Amino acid sequence: MKGKVLAIGGAENQKSSRDRFSDTTILERFISESRLKKRSRIEIITSASSIPEEMGRDYLKAFAKLGAENCGVLVMESRTDAENPKILKRLKDADAVFATGGSQLALTSTIGGTAFYALLIEKLEDSDFLYAGTSAGAAAASEIMIIEGGSTEAAYKGEVIATTGLRLINNIVFDTHFIERGRIARLFEVVVSNPNILGVGLEENTALLIHRDKMEAIGPGMAILLDGRTISKSNLLEVVTGAPLSIENMTLHLMSQHDIFNLKTMQLDIKSPPEAEV
Repeated sequence: MKGKVLAIGGAENQKSSRDRFSDTTILERFISESRLKKRSRIEIITSASSIPEEMGRDYLKAFAKLGAENCGVLVMESRTDAENPKILKRLKDADAVFATGGSQLALTSTIGGTAFYALLIEKLEDSDFLYAGTSAGAAAASEIMIIEGGSTEAAYKGEVIATTGLRLINNIVFDTHFIERGRIARLFEVVVSNPNILGVGLEENTALLIHRDKMEAIGPGMAILLDGRTISKSNLLEVVTGAPLSIENMTLHLMSQHDIFNLKTMQLDIKSPPEAEV
């Protein structure tokens, strides 16, 4: 994949409780990373949402406030819609797409394996094309996609249910609303079961921009990375389903705004924040 992926933890359009950050930081970055900036053709994918028309209108307003008005909404409620030549033409002409929140399973089951999906993969071979997904839209971009497993259950073997995502990014699994919904334990199980997969937990109002084997943290929150390659021992194979898990030597990284993680070297470069203007 040569294009860009922006994975957002959710709530990116809500007002931040941290006054030093703008609540539009992530959306502004999305626009600035697109091919033609504010003149880019942006298509909003609402297939994950149970209220696609309302969701589409909300994002059209949000982008318009930021000066990006060349936007449209692709309402695909069925796999037939994802084969529609008119919708395919709009995707072909797009500089960037933005997949909203909702149900990641609804998104993947609607577009997976369709002509729309094939064209999306083709578009991502263009280094200037940008896919952004928030909440479900981010989770679906993973190679492995978590669809079930609550914070009170996920520390136990077999309580997390996952399936194949859109595979826009390989060897990564995204989990969203990570801090707010206490989801770190369920990411432990996914990573210990697949140590080659990098577990990425995104707090709300946090995003990772992935391009050319590097991930940059954007927004006021944090991203938690779980690297399973260093695991020396676990009880995954010994315990029965429903038993608690034990893991030794899993590597954990915390990323905040401006930090860069190199996906080739698996090293984190912690950046000092720019000095505040006087």
